[in-house]
Amino acid sequence: MDKDTKRDLHSLPKTLAELVGKHIVAAGLLVDEDPERAYKHAAYARRKASRLPTVREASGIAAYTVGKWQEALSDLRAARRMSGRDTFLAIMADCERGLGRPERALEITNDPAAKDLDADERIELRIVAAGARRDMGDVKAALAELQVPELKERRARPYVARLFYAYADVLEELGRKEDAREYFARASSVDREGVTDADERLAAIEGVELVDSDVEDGVVWTDVEEEADEAAAEAEATASRERRDDKGRDHRRDDRRDDRRGGREDRG
Repeated sequence: MDKDTKRDLHSLPKTLAELVGKHIVAAGLLVDEDPERAYKHAAYARRKASRLPTVREASGIAAYTVGKWQEALSDLRAARRMSGRDTFLAIMADCERGLGRPERALEITNDPAAKDLDADERIELRIVAAGARRDMGDVKAALAELQVPELKERRARPYVARLFYAYADVLEELGRKEDAREYFARASSVDREGVTDADERLAAIEGVELVDSDVEDGVVWTDVEEEADEAAAEAEATASRERRDDKGRDHRRDDRRDDRRGGREDRG
């Protein structure tokens, strides 16, 4: 449990604070593996302590993970109003996208408070802004939203992987295949936590197939065209052997016929 939640819970009677705290912790633990259960825990905590900003944050995030956009937006707006924190602007903007309101999403992504966010939160805002531009059919503007200094970043951080991936995705939609390949490759190289499917997207562009393996990196790249060539060569070799075998059998049959014919002539 983070310090902000602990501080908020201190304002509740001890028994209630312990109960709400358990549900908040459960929601946090389950949000990735079982979003529906996480949502139920967070919703229970919200019913018991809706005036605590951290509880509203937890409830908003849980609602977001199960696609309850309006509920998530309401809770996160309340949490922001009560706490003064701008941490979840990207999620709020994405909720507007989920509600089919990309223009409102862009208003949130351009909130003046965004300049004071941490790098990962600012990048998430730009990714959501790019998504909103694509929702509106302006792919070039989506690319511009992602052209930030962090595109030159080389460190393996989840938000960098997501930025590279989003940039590559837009490049591919624009038909810039080689540039997309480069940024999918960059995303793959820094995505140590598996937050994207950059490997699969890169494989699709390069015409290779990913297969499971027990090698250390867990992935083997197999050239699909080479596999096809090898299969064709093997088929031709098999056919050639079969033709040779057929010819050999024909020669042996001819020899046996000659032997039988020669034997009849001797007897005659």
